[in-house]
Parts: sequence; structure tokens; C-alpha cells
Amino acid sequence: RRGLGELGAGHSLLLASEYIRIARCFEAMRQRCCRLEQDGRRAREQLCRVEAERAALEVKLKHARNQVEVEMKKRHRAEAELEKQERKLQLVFESLMREPWGNEALSREQCSVLSALAGRRLGATLAPGRRSSAVNESCQSLLSHSDISYDRTEDDVVRS
Repeated sequence: RRGLGELGAGHSLLLASEYIRIARCFEAMRQRCCRLEQDGRRAREQLCRVEAERAALEVKLKHARNQVEVEMKKRHRAEAELEKQERKLQLVFESLMREPWGNEALSREQCSVLSALAGRRLGATLAPGRRSSAVNESCQSLLSHSDISYDRTEDDVVRS
């Protein structure tokens, strides 16, 4: 049988090794928490940078969309003006042709000059019953992310 003193010494040695083991576990956990805090701080910083970059790109995209819309409006106005002028030219030409002196007054050369002034579209415009049509374009889906297609390129095929 052991004495009380022997039991106390063995027991305190056991307790000391347990305390050391627990202290080591706490230190390992503290170091892990520090690393996780650093990782979290870096992730938050990167998130802030990415959000700022995203906001800048959204502003650029908004400006680009506005510019496209402005240009489309200019184009539509120009096309409308062109159609108006072509219609006027067609009416003048038709009026000249209806006049009894119109056919005689306009020589072939003058008709050809008239055609040249109006360009190729005049032939279609001057033909009775035919009018040029404007291209139907809509800005609604212009530069919309839903219209983006991700086609495979030759590089993708070669790498596959």
C-alpha cells in the first residue's frame, strides 16, 4: 500500500502534465484564431477592393449604355430625316413625270444625274409603290447581360 505522500506526488505530476497539455491546446487554438482573424481581415479587404472595382465597372457600363442610347436616337432621327428627304425627292420626281412636259424636259442624262444625286436608294425610292424601310433596332436589350453568349472558340476546342 502506498502512503498518502506517494499518492500526492504522483497525482501532482499527473496534474502538471495535464495542465501542460491543456496549455498547449489553448496556445494552438489561440494561434489558429489569430490566423483565422488575419484571413478574415484579408478577405474583407479583398471584398472591399472587388466591390469598388465592380462599382466602377457598373458606372462605365451605365455611361456606355447611355452613349449607345444617345447614338441610337441620333441614328433614328437621321434615318427619319433621310426618309423624309427621299419621300420629297420621290414626290418631286413623280410630279415631274406626271407633267406633260416632264418627260421631255428631263433628258436621260438629267434622270441619271438625279439618280446619282440620290444614290442607289433612289432607284428603290423612285419606283412607284416602293419605299425604303428603316432598320428596326431596339435599345432595350443592348448590352444586356442576358444577351451574352459564350460560344466555344477554336482555342477552346483545341484545349479540350
